[in-house]
Amino acid sequence: MAAFIAKQMVGDKLSSVTGAIGKEGGEESKDGEDAESAELEEARREMEEKRKEKHRKMEEERETMRQGIRDKYGLKKKEEIVEEEPDPMSEGRVGRRKKTPAELAAEASKDEEDEDEFAKFPTNLNELSAKVSEIPAKLAQGVGEVTQKCVLQ
Repeated sequence: MAAFIAKQMVGDKLSSVTGAIGKEGGEESKDGEDAESAELEEARREMEEKRKEKHRKMEEERETMRQGIRDKYGLKKKEEIVEEEPDPMSEGRVGRRKKTPAELAAEASKDEEDEDEFAKFPTNLNELSAKVSEIPAKLAQGVGEVTQKCVLQ
C-alpha cells in the first residue's frame, strides 16, 4: 500500500520531469518517434532473418553429416511426416498444432472401440455380484480337474 502511494506521489512529478527533458532540446515531433520505431522494427526483422538463415545453414550442415553417417553404416533414413502447407500463423506458436479432420476421425473411432470394450461388463450390480460369486466355484472346479490329471510320485 505504501509503495502504491509513493508511486502515485512520485509518478506525477517524474512524468513532468521526463516530459521537460524531452522538450528542452527542442520539441520532438511524433514523426521522429515513428521513424525511430520503424527503424528499430526493421533492425529487429533483419536480425530475425539473419538468425533464421544461420539456423537453416547449421541444419543443412548437420543433415550432410547425418547422411554421411547413414552412408558409412548403411542406415536408412526415417520417414518424415511432411505437412502439405504450414500455417503461417503457427510459425512462432508455442502450443501444440491443430489436428486434421482425419486425425480427429481416427481418434473418435478409437474412442468408440473403447466404449464397445466396456459394453461387455455388466452394468447391473446384481449381475456383477452373481458373476463374482461364481468365481470361487469355477476356480475350485479348475483346480480339481488339474489335480486329477496330475500324478504325484
